[in-house]
Amino acid sequence: MTYAYLKTNIQQIRKAIDSVKRPWTHPVTLIGVTKTYEADIINESIAYGIQAIGENKVQEIMRKYDAVAEGVAWHLIGHLQTNKVKYIIDKVDLIQSVDSEKLAMEIEKRAAAIHKIQDILIQINVAGEDQKAGIAPEDLPALLELISKLPHIRVQGLMNIGLFTDDEALLRSHFKKMRMLFETLPDYGYSNVTATHLSMGMSGDFELAIEEGATMVRVGTSIYGKRNYS
Repeated sequence: MTYAYLKTNIQQIRKAIDSVKRPWTHPVTLIGVTKTYEADIINESIAYGIQAIGENKVQEIMRKYDAVAEGVAWHLIGHLQTNKVKYIIDKVDLIQSVDSEKLAMEIEKRAAAIHKIQDILIQINVAGEDQKAGIAPEDLPALLELISKLPHIRVQGLMNIGLFTDDEALLRSHFKKMRMLFETLPDYGYSNVTATHLSMGMSGDFELAIEEGATMVRVGTSIYGKRNYS
């Protein structure tokens, strides 16, 4: 089976990313969101230039890990339960969805056991949506203070799952809030907290997110096509 459409889609998305006027110069990382897609499709996208993939579920990482090409960066972008950290701590390069002190403590425990410094992002629920994970913006200082004492965790920035809305002004306002929080990270003065990655924006709004400061965008459907959940 041929997946030539992947090459076209990836090229078009990268062209769109490159054309967006952004507030800073560091490059934007394109993360291929691979939930429901099998290893053959993922490997084709890697061949066409995808260097980081994002999975929502621990079991999907475990199922696909050995079949996916070596060298790609694995990101856990979905909600992570503390009892499942042990299954992926040796596999993921970046956990984007840290949203509690309990989860941070478990990541520290499991990373220490394998002598690893685990890179993470803190997920912020900037819109205050009950159905979404993430901490409230006002809870960020306390979580950072706790993590500053955990030697096997390195906070590299923040992540946000945007609203499912066509209201561009509302989306933009939330992305702006995320960037403001992101830019405060160095002010805390913690050695294991940096403002390196701001992950926000998906297939429908990644260009807007980049305009407002995203350094990572998570794109699935626009690369791989419509998902089949059956």
